[in-house]
This record gives sequence, C-alpha cells and structure tokens, in this order.
Amino acid sequence: MASSDDHNAFHDDSNDSSIISTRGLEAFGRKVTTTASHLMGPVTDPTSNSHYQQAMGEVSKQLGRPTLQRSMFSMAKTTPTDMVRSRLSTSEIQHRALAYVSDALLQDIPDEDNSYSLFQGFQASFPDFTDEGKKHRRRVSRGRKLIDEGRVEPGSPHAIQKLQKEKASLMHEFEMLGIRKNMASSEIRDIDIKIANLAGMRRIVLDKLANFEHEEAILEHDILDLENRLEEAEELVAEAESVAGLRTPTQGSEIAEDDNAGFMSQSIYEKLPSSNSTPAKGKKPRNLRRKSMPILHEHYEPGTSIRELRAHQDSITAMDFDAPFGTLVTSALDDTIKVWDLNVGRCIGNLEGHTASVKTLQVEDNICATGSVDATIRLWDLSRAQYDPLGEQLEKDNEEECLAFENPDDHPVEPPAGSMDQCHMTTLSSHMAEITALHFRGDVLVSGSADKTIRHWDLERGRCVQTLDVMWAAAQASVSASDGKWAPTSRAPVQDYDFVGALQVFDAALACGTADGMVRLWDLRSGQVHRSLVGHTGPVTALQFDDIHLVTGSLDRSIRIWDLRTGSISDAYAYEHPVTDMMFDGRRIVSAAGEDVVKVYDKLESRQWDCGAGVTAEEQGKTPASVERVRIRDGYMVEGRQDGMVGVWTC
Repeated sequence: MASSDDHNAFHDDSNDSSIISTRGLEAFGRKVTTTASHLMGPVTDPTSNSHYQQAMGEVSKQLGRPTLQRSMFSMAKTTPTDMVRSRLSTSEIQHRALAYVSDALLQDIPDEDNSYSLFQGFQASFPDFTDEGKKHRRRVSRGRKLIDEGRVEPGSPHAIQKLQKEKASLMHEFEMLGIRKNMASSEIRDIDIKIANLAGMRRIVLDKLANFEHEEAILEHDILDLENRLEEAEELVAEAESVAGLRTPTQGSEIAEDDNAGFMSQSIYEKLPSSNSTPAKGKKPRNLRRKSMPILHEHYEPGTSIRELRAHQDSITAMDFDAPFGTLVTSALDDTIKVWDLNVGRCIGNLEGHTASVKTLQVEDNICATGSVDATIRLWDLSRAQYDPLGEQLEKDNEEECLAFENPDDHPVEPPAGSMDQCHMTTLSSHMAEITALHFRGDVLVSGSADKTIRHWDLERGRCVQTLDVMWAAAQASVSASDGKWAPTSRAPVQDYDFVGALQVFDAALACGTADGMVRLWDLRSGQVHRSLVGHTGPVTALQFDDIHLVTGSLDRSIRIWDLRTGSISDAYAYEHPVTDMMFDGRRIVSAAGEDVVKVYDKLESRQWDCGAGVTAEEQGKTPASVERVRIRDGYMVEGRQDGMVGVWTC
C-alpha cells in the first residue's frame, strides 16, 4: 500500500523540482508527538517529567526579570543578518573584514609602479632579513660550514644537497634585498611628492604673509595720517590760546633768547625748526619711520632678488639704509642724492645742497649724514619729507603695486619738486679737503678727510671738538717703535686714493683705516692711538667692529678678521679683485670685490657663496656692471653698481 501511494505521489509530483517522501514525514510527526506527549502529558509518575517542570519553572523566573525582557525585545527588532553576525567571534569578523574585497574595488585598482606586493614587502622586512638577522644567520652558517667540512666528503651526494640548499637560501635572500631596495625607492618618491606639496603650501603661506604686510603698511599709513592730523589740531588750539594772550612771552625772555642765539654751546637742535612745527608752505611733513618690521624676506631662499632700481645714471659712490624695507639713500657721480622707500620701490625725493658729489653717507633711523667732495658734512631729517609713496598709490586705487617684492615701472613717477626741502638740519664745515669717510652714533660724529685729519664732532653743540692728525700719529708710532708700543708705519700711502678710507665710533673708541694699510684704534678722551693693527698691504676701504672682532677690507684683495682682545688676526679671506666695500651682520660678511656679484661669507656654516645679478646673468643674456657698494641688515642686502643700478636681495 505504501508502495502504491509512493507510486501515485511520484506521478502526481512528477513536474515538481523536489520530491518529499510521505513516509519520512509520517515518521517525523510520530516522533514529535511522542516527545511532546512524554514531556507535557499528565503527571502519572512524578519522577518521569520532574525535570521538565523544574526547567519550565526556572524559565518562568528568568522571563520575569526586566533585563531579560529588554534583551528579548531588542533581539526581536534585530535583523537576521545582525543575529548571525553576532554569533561570530571578534577575530573571525576582523579576518572577514580584511579578507573581503568587493568587485567594485577590485575593478578600480590604481596603477602602481611598484612591482612587488604588500605581502612581499612585509616578507622582505621580516626580522630574518634585517641587518641583525642576517648577521646572526651568517655567524650560524659559518659555524655549520666548519662542522660540515669535517664530517661530509666534498664529492658525496649529501654535500651536493647541502650546497644546493645554501644556494637556494642565498638566492632567496638576494630576492628579498631587491624587494627592500624597491621599497626604499618608493619611499623616496613618496617623500619627493610630499616635499612638492609642502613647497606649494609654503608658497601659499608666503602670499598670505605678503598680504598681511601689505595690510599692515596700509594701516600704518592711516595711523601716521591720524597722528599728523592730531598734531595739526593741537597746534591750531595752541595758536588760538596764544592769540588770546594765554601764552604771550615776556619781553625779558625775548631778549634772553636773542642774547643766547649766538652761543655755540646752545643745542643745535634748539637752533633748528622743530620737527613738529608746520612748514611755511605745503602740507605738514610726515613721519616716515615705520612702526613694524617686515619679515617677509627672512622666509625666502638666500640669493632671491627682491627688486632692482634705476637709481642713478652714473656709478654709485655711497649708499645706506636704516632697516629692511625701510628708507634708502644713494649718491652717485652724477652729483645727486636720492631718498628711496624700499617698501614700495619709489623715490621720495632728492637731497639738494652739496656743491659736489657725495662720497660717504650714513642713515640711522630718520637721520642721514652726508660727506661731500665740497669738504662739508650735512645732516638731514628724513621724517620731514613731504612725499608719501603709499598714499599716492592708495589715491590711485592701485594697491596691488604697493606690495613689497614687486618692482616699480620701467619709468617710475618722479617725486614732486621740493619734497625734501624741509629735511636739511645743519652743515658742518671744518675740513680743508673732501670728506672720504664718516660715522655717527648718538651725539658723536667722526669724519675723515683728504686733508689727512679726523675730526670729532659734538652734534648737540654743533661744533668740532677735536682734530686728530693721522700723519702725526703715524710719525709718533714710527719713533716709538723701539719701545714696542706700536708697530712701525714706514710704508707709504697709495697715491690717488682716499687717505682715510673707513671710520667707526662707539662712545670713546674710534677705529680708523687709512691708505697706508694701517688700522688704528683711537681713544677720543685722550686723542691718542691706543693700538695699531698691521697686516694689510693696501689701502683700507671698509671696516666694522663689534664687542669682540674687527673686520677690515682692503685694496690688497683681502678681508681680515681681527680679535680685539689680542690684536691678532683670527681669520683672513683672499679675493681676485680689490675689496671696495664690506659690511657684516650677525651671521654674514658681504663684500664688493670688483665683480658683478657680492661675495657672501656665512659665519655659521663657514662657507662662501655669490649673490647678485651676475649669478644668473649668462642664463638671462645680461651683462651686469660690477658692484661698488654693498649694505646688509638682518639678511636684507642692497648693492649698488657702476652703472647706477641698485639691487635688493635676500641674503
């Protein structure tokens, strides 16, 4: 019967894809029914289903707990996928997450120049293939080789097997080294990419810094304008009060002022118009001194060109500036003295008054001192200039041209006539020949002349307080040579060159370099030479000292560094051409040595390098003129050339 039923069921379900056995289903149903009846049937034997009752009792107790109820409720909301995943161990989940890669990712694998896989790289960097692992393995291999040589015959099969095994090991190590080389090369390429990205980011930040300094210059312009307007308003109030009789001077005081007007002991600054007084004509002079210090040049590579200026039509004879992006004063053989604003690259005006060309000058804050071939020294107050380059640009709504590190037009706008008329302070006349060197600090100024004298000036009194005869000092040194106090100075000065080539003063200490190659240290309190430094064989053209060292440049094509504590030469540098100018800051010594570049010596790195237009002249097809004058402050360098060009560089 069962066979007939099975036969009929087979025919009925012949079109189905799966066949279910009726006999199997019946057997399964009987087992389930028997088990349920046995478990839940009437209690005939207390011991037969007591375990079921106890189990259900425990389940009832557990289901009454709130914690279990909450967990069952959350499980009811859990998807089947999450339920299956929760039954996997943590390590298995991590393995599946790392091992599984979708088809989309496999189709979008980027091209890679590296010919080795990540696993091969890991295998090559395994400790067995590091330097320590290789050293240990080689020591063990040498020990085993010595043992095997005593045991195994060279021609035996065992020896061949050992050699083949050793060869395979070495070949594997050789392959791992190739992989490690490739990994190192890839790291270098990655670093190059990062460096390029950082360079791009650096350029962006530099542009941001330039914008900040531009905005800072504009704010300074507005602040100075408000200060001047405030001072004008205060002066108007003071004049109104004076008219009202509140500040009328007495007749006795007027007579006293007239009596004292002719005395030289009166301060020179009291004789001159006050810097706060309003000029007779024109607008009130502006204070050009900057309140902030630009730092943009510090973040550029040394040797970067900031700008070039067509300053003069003839060779630069002297120049100086007060601060980076500050005020520059230049003079040339065309008998002109020009004042420049380095922040915008514009000429502020001309200093007029000398009757011949200026051979030496110095700028300190807003004060400029110039020494001329007409044997006079003039002092100028640059803060009285009546020209504002930044204001002119702002009025033209062309602020982009005001940025530092941008060159002006090929045909710069000339400053208005008379813009520096109010700048002249006083004229010092005492020398009998042209002024060849000068230096001032505070109220003390010293000047050297072709009349072979050095004059000591008191700027507060406005007069010469001491004259030092260099020839007399040289003669005294020659006479006293036998006493061992000074070195002999028998060499003759070089003709047709400045007798006093360089000066520097600090309090009562004066250093002087002359055409006989001598460097003399004077004591201004006694007017005597304290020490003479012998070493140069040509005229001294430049010198500068600090608290320990004195650096001198000469036409003998050398720069020498002296130790002021011992008076001996601590270092010297030779050049191919005569040194016409030299200056140093905290790190670098720059010099003009008759070439189209400035010679730079880095004291921290102990290396020399060239900076200037001549470095890239051949590539650009230019032929720059040789450098005559050079100045540096805080890594900001200005150089003047024979053709009248002025270059500004980071150094």
